[in-house]
Amino acid sequence: MTLLLDPFATAFMLRALCGGILVAVMCAIVGTWVVARGMAFLGEAMAHGVLPGVAVASLLGTPTLVGAAVSAALMSVGVSVLQRRWRLSADTSIGLLFVASLALGVVIISGSRTFATDATAILFGDILAVRPEQLAALAIATLITAVAAAAWHRAFVALAVDPRQAQLLGLRPRLAHAVLVGLVALAVISAYQAVGSLLVVGMLLGPAVAAGRWTHRIPTTMALGAAIGAASVWVGLLISWYAGTAAGATVALTAVASAAVSAGIRAVVDAAQSGGRGAAGPVADTRAAAGATATAGTTATATAAGATAAAGASA
Repeated sequence: MTLLLDPFATAFMLRALCGGILVAVMCAIVGTWVVARGMAFLGEAMAHGVLPGVAVASLLGTPTLVGAAVSAALMSVGVSVLQRRWRLSADTSIGLLFVASLALGVVIISGSRTFATDATAILFGDILAVRPEQLAALAIATLITAVAAAAWHRAFVALAVDPRQAQLLGLRPRLAHAVLVGLVALAVISAYQAVGSLLVVGMLLGPAVAAGRWTHRIPTTMALGAAIGAASVWVGLLISWYAGTAAGATVALTAVASAAVSAGIRAVVDAAQSGGRGAAGPVADTRAAAGATATAGTTATATAAGATAAAGASA
């Protein structure tokens, strides 16, 4: 047990653990929606989009969070402009700005005398150097994320299901999408200190994908994803401590590995359950078929009732 707890007796490891857990909670909330809406590429582009702002802020000696926020905002506006004025697809717009931001950030950093050190810190983070004031900022960002996600939950759900239906219901899908993009940007900006701009997407996607193997409800996926993310931070820091590896990269790799581990365990559980049902014989199969028929009937009835209600409301 001491092997699992002793490393966190040091102040910097304890701060790293606390900061990583805050990042895990925030990324689980946002990452659940990123996975549900297929916005992984936007998340990756946003992570690289903060690079020029962080680079400029580092060279000028201003707070890097301010530079990251400005850069992320410009990235969001740029994607919208390319889509509307140049009539490019979302993927094409994001891809262009993705490469441009990364290249511009490296070009800016190359003007620094400490190019290698600055580039490593920005791209891969330094979770072991998290300071108390940064923990406070992470806590505030996590709270803002949780409150915004709760306030816009209904709009996000409607947006994920059918944007046109969301418009008919008066849920303002464009504004909801802008808020969601803002939450992605906030998560990226807040988390890059811990795992870097290149690895933050691993924290956004890994735990959310791992949790999605066990539940399909949004709130429970967020809660389970937060727990898996926190465990990934703990395990990653332990591996880094004993193996002497880069802490941020190890945490991100552990978060991504959690998705593979979850998928493997889910497959074993499903196989065991299938074997148990097969051994129960034809009676169990008959009961399962009857249950499926009843469920289908109930679903059809509910769908018809919903359609009738919607038609009445439209009339």
